[in-house]
Amino acid sequence: MSLGIPEKITALLFDLDGVLTSTAVLHRQAWRQTFEGMGQPFSEQDYLAHVDGKPRYDGVRSFLASRGLTPPEDEIRRIGDQKNNLVNQIIDEQGITPYPGSVRYLQAARQAGLPIGVVTSSANAMRVLRAGDLLDYVDALVDGNVIVASNLHGKPEPDSFIEGARRLKTAPENAAVFEDALAGVAAGHKGGFGFVVGVDRGNQAEALKTNGADVVVNELDELLS
Repeated sequence: MSLGIPEKITALLFDLDGVLTSTAVLHRQAWRQTFEGMGQPFSEQDYLAHVDGKPRYDGVRSFLASRGLTPPEDEIRRIGDQKNNLVNQIIDEQGITPYPGSVRYLQAARQAGLPIGVVTSSANAMRVLRAGDLLDYVDALVDGNVIVASNLHGKPEPDSFIEGARRLKTAPENAAVFEDALAGVAAGHKGGFGFVVGVDRGNQAEALKTNGADVVVNELDELLS
């Protein structure tokens, strides 16, 4: 079965929230509750433009800066941690559902023998992967904890994807990136990755292409043939 990627690709790097699992919806809900609790209206466009795909504290800074607010660092961290606690609560209440098309793609990739990495800004990745029964597909994980511990720049910088490729013993030009966030496809493009797949979960296909996606799909199994 063809995976719909160039022959030079020898490893696959997937974002988690919004690409493999529907947890992006839960993150969006947690961000909205957090910011609206501060009296700051938070729209779908705010999510896509300011926090989607970015490390938690970077998302807080970006959104509040768009409102002309520059709180001190300890306040940024307090807000980000409040959001993280809230999303964990929502995950416990609502559970985790992997996208069926993404699971089919992971199965095909595993059958093809390609190593699989997950690269996410989330610090809750292990919890999500375990709850979604996806751990068996993952050969390498770069999450928010690794990003902080290794002092990596978050997306849209390519550092986390480059680290994912390194852990899979693959050069960036031989790895494919799968992302639903504009910051994520921008990171894949900036890092010189061999193929960048945009997953359109927010009616932003053109924006994904503009930011660096080589191809845009609605579901990953559309790539299979």
